[in-house]
Amino acid sequence: MNQPKPTQMQVNLEVPTDLDAVYSNFAVITHSASEIIIDFAQLLPNSPRAKVYTRVISTPLHAKLLLRALSENLANYETQFGEIKIPSDGDELARRFFGNAASQRSQE
Repeated sequence: MNQPKPTQMQVNLEVPTDLDAVYSNFAVITHSASEIIIDFAQLLPNSPRAKVYTRVISTPLHAKLLLRALSENLANYETQFGEIKIPSDGDELARRFFGNAASQRSQE
């Protein structure tokens, strides 16, 4: 039996004219059983401290949907502009970069 296709809801997104955009080049992701927490921060070169400017708290379901949307958008970006190259030590760099911040954060 054919399942009816769900209808897609149109959402009108309101962006205030005075909204300040926040640049982030560093993020720390933590979770509990019911929430995913993403702290977006700015890390300056040669500085051991990163300042958090935005914290986003989401359900695991919404975080997974966000992951899917980011993956789709990155694929579209790479189709249009070319592959985003990750340095050969990118996995280790990310582990050191984000792992150190997360362990320091939990000690505060």
